[in-house]
Amino acid sequence: MRRIAVINQKGGVGKTTITANLGHALALLGHRVTVIDLDPQGQLAASFGIFRPPSKGIDQVLLEALDIESVRVSARDLVTLIPAGNRLHKVEELHEGGAARARLLQTALQEKLQDQAFVLYDCPPSSGMLVANAVFAADEVLIPVGGDYLSLNGLAKMMATLKKFEPFLEKPLQQWIELSRLIPRRRLAKEVQAKLLEHFPGRVLATPIREAAVMAECPGAGRTIFEYRGSSRSAKEFNLLAQDVVERRTMQ
Repeated sequence: MRRIAVINQKGGVGKTTITANLGHALALLGHRVTVIDLDPQGQLAASFGIFRPPSKGIDQVLLEALDIESVRVSARDLVTLIPAGNRLHKVEELHEGGAARARLLQTALQEKLQDQAFVLYDCPPSSGMLVANAVFAADEVLIPVGGDYLSLNGLAKMMATLKKFEPFLEKPLQQWIELSRLIPRRRLAKEVQAKLLEHFPGRVLATPIREAAVMAECPGAGRTIFEYRGSSRSAKEFNLLAQDVVERRTMQ
């Protein structure tokens, strides 16, 4: 099982979009996938057409030690969802428990979801307790980065945050960078891509996800790109991205 946190402190880079569509793409390749919504906004369920998610979610797993298996819901063939729940924001407010607060998800996942090939965490745009839980419960992080300098600045901050976790991790995290919402014809996007390849060789996943209006339409329809516009360029890109993740394929 590969546990991947889709993570970036910067908002608007497409974390939820990537989690939902990458999760479905992996399932279409035949892999069992669980997606976990760690963002209190709770938008991941809507991406799968679940506009009224169950009251039980990952919030009760973290706050009340509810069995994580009991809050899974079917999202698609081979895809199960663990929704955010209504009280997930309270995890950020936890003051008791010391260092164990950051390992609640890791503890909840012990000996669980063993039949899954991939577990993806959709993380909030922050560096608080929910992100800490995702990092400690992950083997890998996937960091979406836009094609602009603000995104590069956000990446630098994210890397600095991950660096602080390193002394406390049982093993180093595999770090992947995904160019997201890219507009390739812009010179700035090309410059950002070049800088990423210079500073993070072997870590930038091979297939960028380009900016497309159709991607913004999918959540409102409760569908992934494969259902909403299966023949689109975006669907092809997410299929290739899933293959990149499976094969650990990066830009050269």
